[in-house]
Amino acid sequence: MVGMVTKAILVSLVTLATAASSTAVATAVPTDPSSSDSATGAEALPKVVYTAHRGGALEVPENSMSGLTATFERGHAPVLDIDIRMLKDGTLVAMHDATLDRTTDSHGPVRALTLREWRKVRIQPSPVLSGRWPPEPPPTLREILDRFGGRTPLMLELKDPKGLDRLTTMLRSRKLTRSVYLNTNRLRLAVRAHRRGLLTAVWRSARQLPGDHPERWTRNVNILSVDHETPAPHIRRALRSGIHHIWAHTVNTPADRDRMLKHGVRGIVTDVPSLLGSRPAVRHPAAP
Repeated sequence: MVGMVTKAILVSLVTLATAASSTAVATAVPTDPSSSDSATGAEALPKVVYTAHRGGALEVPENSMSGLTATFERGHAPVLDIDIRMLKDGTLVAMHDATLDRTTDSHGPVRALTLREWRKVRIQPSPVLSGRWPPEPPPTLREILDRFGGRTPLMLELKDPKGLDRLTTMLRSRKLTRSVYLNTNRLRLAVRAHRRGLLTAVWRSARQLPGDHPERWTRNVNILSVDHETPAPHIRRALRSGIHHIWAHTVNTPADRDRMLKHGVRGIVTDVPSLLGSRPAVRHPAAP
């Protein structure tokens, strides 16, 4: 059942993303039509699309292979969000912070390590997490794509813009350019990624969005994720921008989820995908 739901959502996201990209032919590199994850149908998206922020960071060890696997198998959030940084030798790895201090048994900047040194790092799960989690190194992007690529949509937040060329090469070689989103807070990086033929997601904070003009971004942005604490008028303005997918982050309570759905967003980025996914949303008509 999980596999069928995931497949339907994957096909739907790809289909609508392809439609959104059709207006940007002048600025985007054409997609390989033989891509192994190209759209094969036009099923409608579910009413609510859940994305597991950092893999579901309040339910599993963030950006860990065991955590991503657990979230995927539970089936509440078919879209997995992972933070990506670059090591000294150019290897792309999963890590949110610029340093190792908060989430591992090591210290210092991620950028200072080689892959051989990275293999010695071990994730330290947050003490607030339930369950027992194996000692493991943070995964590389290669490992993540090998396990999940083509099986479920991925949202990769590239923290180091210099890694864009390597990321693009990896996605093209695996024919994953239609099911993996390059996620960023930097509009210029999204434009660069879109010109390389990648799908893009841009997130904006409650402080940033009031000064933004998302109606100017429709050629380069497939998903716009708004902070759920953003004042309502600016959320409604984003919904009218013409960007095909407006999602909300980081939403961790049923009440906040229902409030954002009432505004009309169609996606929820959350640290607690099992909590929200197991509690039906209260249906509201979209706010005018």
